[in-house]
Amino acid sequence: MIDHAHDLASVRDATERLLTAAAKLDNASVTKPSRLPGWTRGHVLAHLARNADALVNVLEGRPMYVSGDARDADIGRDAPRPLDVQLADVRDSAARFQEVGAVPADWSRVVQLRNGVTDAAARVPFRRWVEVELHHVDLGIGYELEDLPAEFTQREIEFLADRFTGHPDVPPTRLTDGTHAWTTGRVAEAVVVTVTGSPADLLGWLAGRRDGSVLGVEGGRLPDLPPL
Repeated sequence: MIDHAHDLASVRDATERLLTAAAKLDNASVTKPSRLPGWTRGHVLAHLARNADALVNVLEGRPMYVSGDARDADIGRDAPRPLDVQLADVRDSAARFQEVGAVPADWSRVVQLRNGVTDAAARVPFRRWVEVELHHVDLGIGYELEDLPAEFTQREIEFLADRFTGHPDVPPTRLTDGTHAWTTGRVAEAVVVTVTGSPADLLGWLAGRRDGSVLGVEGGRLPDLPPL
């Protein structure tokens, strides 16, 4: 069962970690490339702020973004801002998200996200947690996949494995970190490929943050994953 209150608290903690780390940057550092192709650190910070507002829209029953073009334009507009403005925006937008999350609501209701994706309202805080944790890593300022909370890593591996389950371009695949195991890809009677690695490396591969070259593979080659 999804505990949205627990996840809201986790989002708050993750946001504070990110803000504390990012506060050590300077204006020049914000203009440097992030780990995301074509994005500076300013783009990442701007996206985090606009994503918080977008998820407020979702929880309040409005479209997540006016359009994909408007989303991209807002990020491009906000990316060049000075560090103090960026951090204030991330902090203020995060507070708006927490305020909406604290309002009594039917958390079992279905909400509309981007590109026709729907989900239970109760999962929205976890989706925000994903944004904050992975984009903290994307900033390239010393926070790595190995530093993510263990609970988050396990849940995100499960979430992404479920996302690719049934995908026709991904062979039936078993993932394991030696303790936990997940299945993904096309549904079949037998697993075709087994992928083994640390939780951080499995998550990095599934989330498109690592190429999977350090993972162990049995039964074939490492599957090509579709973009998120």
